[in-house]
Amino acid sequence: MNTDEQTKLSASQALTATALSTNVYDLGAVIAMSNGEPMAVEITVETAADQGTGDEDYTFAVEFASDAAITTARQEVARRTYESGTPTAPAQNADLLVAGYKVVLPIPNASLDDVNQYVAVRYTLAGTSPSVTVSAFIKPMRSIEGYTTYSSGYTVN
Repeated sequence: MNTDEQTKLSASQALTATALSTNVYDLGAVIAMSNGEPMAVEITVETAADQGTGDEDYTFAVEFASDAAITTARQEVARRTYESGTPTAPAQNADLLVAGYKVVLPIPNASLDDVNQYVAVRYTLAGTSPSVTVSAFIKPMRSIEGYTTYSSGYTVN
């Protein structure tokens, strides 16, 4: 799959603590990003998540803000959490975070009142020795491998 350099949020970003994606995407104006063409952030694990002490947790969240530092009017629009050991719902098991695993965070439809100009991923790591290396891109849902659309189940006559 071809990727767009401008929509790259992280490129082999090695994480050992909570951080923002290396890059922040500037929409250029306040627009409702996912209205029309469904969009998502696809995060690919490049180096498996460390679970050495069994208390490591990993949360990936898509955030919008009105400033490039992702601090002003910050809004979380999608999140996925992975926990070591026995995860507490809705978290998933951190055993999934092996090299090649993909986390897809759909960007929901929104009104102009609910969006901001800048998009980033916040990686929240917790526990004794968390570490993981990831890459992340903003993509149309239709270009994400394994994404399928289904027919509506009805016919208009």
